[in-house]
Order: sequence, then C-alpha cells, then structure tokens
Amino acid sequence: MFVFVLSFLMYLLLVWSGEGIPPVEIGIGLVLATVVAVSVRSRSNARHFGLAGLNPVRWAGFLYFLFGPFLWALIKANIDVAIRIVTGKINPGIVEVDTGLHGEMAKTLLANAITLTPGTLTVDVEDDSGVFYVHWINVTDPHPSGEAVYGSFGEWARKVAQ
Repeated sequence: MFVFVLSFLMYLLLVWSGEGIPPVEIGIGLVLATVVAVSVRSRSNARHFGLAGLNPVRWAGFLYFLFGPFLWALIKANIDVAIRIVTGKINPGIVEVDTGLHGEMAKTLLANAITLTPGTLTVDVEDDSGVFYVHWINVTDPHPSGEAVYGSFGEWARKVAQ
C-alpha cells in the first residue's frame, strides 16, 4: 500500500503543471502505481510495507531530524573535513560500532545518515546484530562508542524509524 501511494503521488507531482490535473493523468497514475506496487511485492516476499510509513508524526519527526540535527552535523562535518584536508591531520580507519538497532528502516536511516556525512562511510551492516562497520576519517579510539562516530543519529533513527 505504501509503495502504491508513494508512486501515485510522485506521478501526480511530476505531471502537475500548476493547474488542475486532467482525469486521464489520474487514471494513468493509478495504473502505473498499481503496476509498480504489484511488481515490488512480487519481487520481495521478505519485505512487507505497512501503513506505519504513512504516519504523519513519523514524517514530522523525520523532517525535523533532516533539517535540524542532520543539517547541523552536515555543516560541522564539512568544516571539519575541509580543515583536516588542508592540515593533513587525518587518521583513517574502519571501526566496528554496535548500534543496538533492530528494524530495517532504522538501520537504513542510520547507515544513510552516516554515509552522507563527510568523514564517515558505512562499509557494512550485519543484519542480525545491528553492528555497523564504518570508515572514519579520524579514528581516535579503535573501539569507539556510537556517539563518538555518528553523534545523535542513532537515537534519531530509533525515534523516527523503529
């Protein structure tokens, strides 16, 4: 259902010209959204999309995370990486971090937040345990806490997606 709604709304957004949307376009959108939803469901029996993804409270929390803590961390990380490049003070390495996350959506959100932040890159995720392997530009501790590597992202992933 989630994929259907998302596909349909995306199609309507793409064909909208600022005026009304013709009924023929709505029909085409319904057909295409149905095809996409059925094809996604038939390809993956392990993943079931529910109505939890349409919860407005979750979306509001995600948008707050995106334009609040994540944007601020992104700005700080860009400045930090720029300074490290100019000064040459880097100590790169791969560290193992136990996130404590169990939901697929939460793990995905955290892995993407880590990867999108300059200076860190999610290399691998162990599905069963929630352990991440992260390439970090400044390894100060070979066994760091999650807070040291990705800040408050883990708590936000838990709040928004789990």
